[in-house]
Amino acid sequence: MTERGDAARWREIARLLLGDATLTSAEVAARAGFPLDGHRRLWRAIGLPPVPENERAFTESDVEILHGVQVLLSGPGANAETAVQLARVIGRSMAQVADAIVGVAAETAREVAAADEPPPAVAEVLAGLAPAIEPFLLHVWRHHLLAGLLRAMAGSDAATDPVQAVGFVDLVGFTALAQRLETTTLMAVLDRFEALAYERIVEHGGRVVKMVGDEVMFVVDAPAVAAGIALALLEACAADPRVPDARAGLALGPTRAWEGDLFGPTVNLASRLVGVARPGTVLVSDELGAALDPQEFALRHLRRQPLQGIGRVRSWVVRRAAPPAA
Repeated sequence: MTERGDAARWREIARLLLGDATLTSAEVAARAGFPLDGHRRLWRAIGLPPVPENERAFTESDVEILHGVQVLLSGPGANAETAVQLARVIGRSMAQVADAIVGVAAETAREVAAADEPPPAVAEVLAGLAPAIEPFLLHVWRHHLLAGLLRAMAGSDAATDPVQAVGFVDLVGFTALAQRLETTTLMAVLDRFEALAYERIVEHGGRVVKMVGDEVMFVVDAPAVAAGIALALLEACAADPRVPDARAGLALGPTRAWEGDLFGPTVNLASRLVGVARPGTVLVSDELGAALDPQEFALRHLRRQPLQGIGRVRSWVVRRAAPPAA
């Protein structure tokens, strides 16, 4: 296809997904009564590439969105920094969702082509998926909004950081595995690990904070639940021939939420513990181990060991308690 043909096709795809683009950035800002610099700053915050000043790349929906931002800024305690922060989080999350959907569309197009049928363009597949996915996104967001509100209401004091159990679980020997496997096979391994992680963490009442390659980070309020989640996920990985064995690190203490992530010494400690845990082992901080019931878990206190950036700490190896004798 010629360069001119590519441009025409791109415009058609953009029209299918966004509507008719008839406005420049300055015109959108003027129509919404919004500062032009503010509009450009929001655009950068959501992570989209810059648009030339005279390019008509925006639609009436962009005007409506800026009106909504104006409503947000008029609320009590709101300011431009709040809007930019939310734009970063939303943009980052939606970029992940979009990449995943495009990947599904591309795979669908490849499967059709492999079946000796006329291969559809990825854009055509996306155009078919978008109407069904859009309301699903909104519905899921509202459910997560409610869940987040319930977590906030359950906090004892909004002025202090909540005390939570933070866990990291990663796959053992994944770097070496990545050198041997083809990309498609490697992605299948990660996909299976992610499925196991979400199943075990969510079904036990935990919350997945993020997936980073071969590692999952989760959080839960109760130390016993955190230990149960880690043991269940390690057992699931050991029983599944499609994924390597895993290891876990847990810590208990105050956490600070920021832009959908968690930060603080507790998070750092859990992250360091998983790095020194042996394959198939759950290693927990001294505080978390002391909070566990020895009737429910088999606990072994370890000597102090150095952790990078933290110092020498004591930890516990946690296993399931042996069943009572008959």
